[in-house]
Amino acid sequence: MSDLLAVTGARIFDGHDWQDDAALLIEFGQVCGIVQAGAVPANAETVHLAGGMLVPGFIDLQVNGGGGVLFNNDPTLECIRTICAAHAQFGTTALLPTLITDTVEVNIRAIAAGAAATTQGVPGFLGLHLEGPHLSIARKGTHDPALIRPMDDADLSRLLAARQQVPNLLCTVAAETVTPAQIAALSAAGIVVSIGHSDASAGTTAAAFAAGASMATHLFNAMSQLGNREPGVVGAVLVHDNVFAGLIADGIHVHPTTIDIALRAKSGPGRIFLVTDAMSQTGTDIKTLTLNGRTITRSDGALRLADGTLAGADLDMIDAVEFMCTSIGLPLDEALRMASLYPAQAIGIAADHGHLRPGAIANFVHLDAARHVASTWIAGTKVYQAAG
Repeated sequence: MSDLLAVTGARIFDGHDWQDDAALLIEFGQVCGIVQAGAVPANAETVHLAGGMLVPGFIDLQVNGGGGVLFNNDPTLECIRTICAAHAQFGTTALLPTLITDTVEVNIRAIAAGAAATTQGVPGFLGLHLEGPHLSIARKGTHDPALIRPMDDADLSRLLAARQQVPNLLCTVAAETVTPAQIAALSAAGIVVSIGHSDASAGTTAAAFAAGASMATHLFNAMSQLGNREPGVVGAVLVHDNVFAGLIADGIHVHPTTIDIALRAKSGPGRIFLVTDAMSQTGTDIKTLTLNGRTITRSDGALRLADGTLAGADLDMIDAVEFMCTSIGLPLDEALRMASLYPAQAIGIAADHGHLRPGAIANFVHLDAARHVASTWIAGTKVYQAAG
């Protein structure tokens, strides 16, 4: 069997441009080129696809669960495996299992699970997202207020040590409850600091960005809003060009008109990217789940606590891409970038993630003509094939 693989028969989007009548060349799990279909090397093993398109694998930086498991409820290596496998069927080839506000003990277990997933090379595992517990109670959302607390020296030390154990570490904090000095220490250690669940003013948020925070968690949700006299966290995020922002694009968390306004306001290089904020229901038909002892109900495309508070999202990445195309009117290539290239840029891994140019890890998705996921590939190996 040849070490060189050529995938043909589908239109190719390399993350920047479309290529027609072309073949994707893969060697040792990496993209080594895109050539015309008639120029495939004779020694290549060829996989021929029946139409559709090849696109970069989706990258999800906020995934609470999937496949019937929730990371907070089971912070283990096997849980991470299950989550990654569940999301692969929707085109996600790299993700950050996300732990929301919990006890110190659960945080320690989650970090250990992430270290084990790193050592064992779990397909699709990209690192960890620790969302809390250093948040604002005023903007707690579904987070348990009894577990929200300021960051102390032990917390900071634990996070700095965790960064040495996983390839990528993202931490969501509130701008008003974590100091600029703490943010600077996290950022200097290579931890991506995101502002979320924050009731801060635009000025306080700007100070957090100046200290090293470079992202916002689920833009518009659980943060101070844009007002005429106080721009809030939302205003600070939109006006700071280098700041990235995750977005839950389901039409429930953020109104389509609001999404459109944000896209027009965000000029870059920091971009708005897609996240699912998915819970354990992804890839299953379960209707209820439990978080910190509270029941979450799945109904009408949403996940809610008994009081109506949104608790994560009933969303997968291919549906988020489709929403951006059909409800927001984005061109397909831009919606795909929001699911692949932009999240890669947000956490500093765009050298080899989020695109299909030479040197990239060969993470890609085959979409059929209706833009359904036909197959998903991680490092050049097929990990999911749709039935039929």
